[in-house]
Amino acid sequence: MTSFDAAFTGGWIRRFAASVRATEPELTALDQRAGDGDFGVNLTTGLTTALRMLDEAAADGDPEDASAPLLTTATAFLDSVGGTSGPLFGLLFQRLACAVRDAGPSLTTPGLAAGTREGLAVIQRVGEARAGDKTLVDALAPAARALGACPPDAPPDTALARASGGAWEGVRNTARLRARRGRASYLGDRVSGVPDPGAVGIGLFYASADGGVRALAPFLEGREQPSR
Repeated sequence: MTSFDAAFTGGWIRRFAASVRATEPELTALDQRAGDGDFGVNLTTGLTTALRMLDEAAADGDPEDASAPLLTTATAFLDSVGGTSGPLFGLLFQRLACAVRDAGPSLTTPGLAAGTREGLAVIQRVGEARAGDKTLVDALAPAARALGACPPDAPPDTALARASGGAWEGVRNTARLRARRGRASYLGDRVSGVPDPGAVGIGLFYASADGGVRALAPFLEGREQPSR
């Protein structure tokens, strides 16, 4: 039986880091077409810092609260990652950590739903993005809806799988949208058919709760199945 404790959330962050490392060339290629080309590097930088901090915390004793690894990751992103996306991901991790802690000490579906919903709200407020603008909001909003639709007693891994499915559906939808935010908004039809890199990052995050992602193509084509 899975224990939804700090070991689970810490493993989630480590799998997310592995997924980003495996797909960084693809993330960079997407962002070169739709942005500044630095999204994959920025995610890798934040997660490398987060893993170092998690290792340092583990040396001092394993945390008991499931929120601790999420809060560590939030600190890493907010303190060490530049660009537009780094702070936004940091805010998501921060809100997740706070909601999980308030519902804790173990990870719960209501905590995940509240944290994702609150993360979406603050990202929309800070980034001034709405659904349909072709940003990470277009993946995070369906993930939040999927979590909110789960029964409160649903196992967190089941809820996260549904969030992942919603996020990737949102990612695929961004390929059909016209960008209204960021550098991509100036490129017009040149980014037609290109999924938003930030949205892909959200998909990678929720998919990594269940397993690693080795390549983006199956997820972008609707054949997603994280590798264990």
